[in-house]
Amino acid sequence: MLGRILTSGLVAGAAAGLCAAVLQLLFVQPVLLHAELYEGGELVHFGAASVPAERPEFGLDPVRDGLSVIFSMLTYAGYALILVALMALAEGRGAVISARNGISWGVAGFVAVLLAPAFSLAPEVPGVAAAEIVPRQAWWFATALAAGAAMWLLAFGQGWLAWGAAIVLLLAPHVIGAPEPDSFSGPVPTELGALFAARVLGVGLAAWVLLGLLSGLLWSSDDETAS
Repeated sequence: MLGRILTSGLVAGAAAGLCAAVLQLLFVQPVLLHAELYEGGELVHFGAASVPAERPEFGLDPVRDGLSVIFSMLTYAGYALILVALMALAEGRGAVISARNGISWGVAGFVAVLLAPAFSLAPEVPGVAAAEIVPRQAWWFATALAAGAAMWLLAFGQGWLAWGAAIVLLLAPHVIGAPEPDSFSGPVPTELGALFAARVLGVGLAAWVLLGLLSGLLWSSDDETAS
């Protein structure tokens, strides 16, 4: 069982992480590097020195981009191990795991890890005002954990009590509120911030769908082989 979890999780996570890294290099990194020009003062977007809105061209940095790819693959491998372990637990409770319903698992993971926290704490470009990092990390972790538990209750809970608890878990972090800065300011255009957040979430959704599909496919294939 442990060997199956490790094999399925690591292979699915590495593949999904590689896909996420490529999408990030194509769609997210150019926006990030553009924002860094505003953060460093090389570009401004207000006053007499305003500049056109076209996006600068950026080349690849083998070291920075290579490390980003490795980090992405390791991150998604960790997510995949958790996802496959949960699939194994669900299968033990009678659930059927396949590539098709693995997509639903991936979407649930996306909601827990990215969408739910982003509802109150959106992905941020460099240079924007933000609260202290430790409270934000603690809030993100609690929100992701609560949303993950809510996804499980919605999928496997029995009756209105379980579903009501799921709704409470989804809403509670946002009712409490994410840590916020004392004031909002920053040199980066809001348009870039919005584009960055949208692309981070879009890439995350694609990667998590692929992660769920591959995790379900590999787990069910291993199950058929074992049979």
